Amino acid sequence: MTRRPDATLVVGSLLAGIPLLAALVGPLVAPQTPPGTTPLLPPGTEGTVLGTDVYGRDVLGLALTGGLSVVGLTVGALALAYAVGTPLGLLLAATRRRWLDTAGLRLVDVALVLPPLLVLLVLAATGRRGVLWLIVGAAFVQLPALVRLVRSAARAPGRLAVQEAQIQAGEPWWRSHLLEPARAAVGALAVDAGTRVVLVVTVLTSANFLGAGLEPTSPDWGVVIQQNGDSLFLAPETLVVPAVLVVALCAGTNLLTDRLLDRREYV
Repeated sequence: MTRRPDATLVVGSLLAGIPLLAALVGPLVAPQTPPGTTPLLPPGTEGTVLGTDVYGRDVLGLALTGGLSVVGLTVGALALAYAVGTPLGLLLAATRRRWLDTAGLRLVDVALVLPPLLVLLVLAATGRRGVLWLIVGAAFVQLPALVRLVRSAARAPGRLAVQEAQIQAGEPWWRSHLLEPARAAVGALAVDAGTRVVLVVTVLTSANFLGAGLEPTSPDWGVVIQQNGDSLFLAPETLVVPAVLVVALCAGTNLLTDRLLDRREYV
């Protein structure tokens, strides 16, 4: 009996795969327009497939080169956020000093109420611009939710029972209080990662509209959308193409995450 393909998995793979392929392979094959090319050329003019943007750059070339920064910044911000937030959440869950746990949560709550774009604007206003500070700022605003998520997963009632059993069995502290709770938090973190991708991409893209992102001439999809905002009716492809790629990347990542987790639950 032929097994029918998983529609959700196929759609998710296509949605996420096309932008990722464009981001990773696109720069090698992207067409370029020579300096001085007329801005906002219609598709098919002067050898361009999708026309040019407000700077006279090939729109297809921007679509194929602008994803590398989006993917790189998102992966960097998420990696930093999880690398810092996961240990902090596990340590708060493991401590037996109530005052330390309470103090840690209050600090997390203070960071939680800070608007993400305000953090990036403060960094930009103090001269801290560029890729590194964008990654640091985007990661920082994700930390509070991650710390709370990991702490809650590690302190789930079922997990506490397992932890007590390991303590009674003489397991080392690091295994019962850190390793096993970390394993319990993997599922929650995987679910969160799909949504977190969307949040990070939104923060990074929105930063460009406030002048706290990358340079205006960057081929980054978010920057291209921002720079061509006034060209919606003159040359809609300059906005639609990068916007569709960003949306597809986020939607595909969520679909794949949800489907893989569904399969994991039934294994």
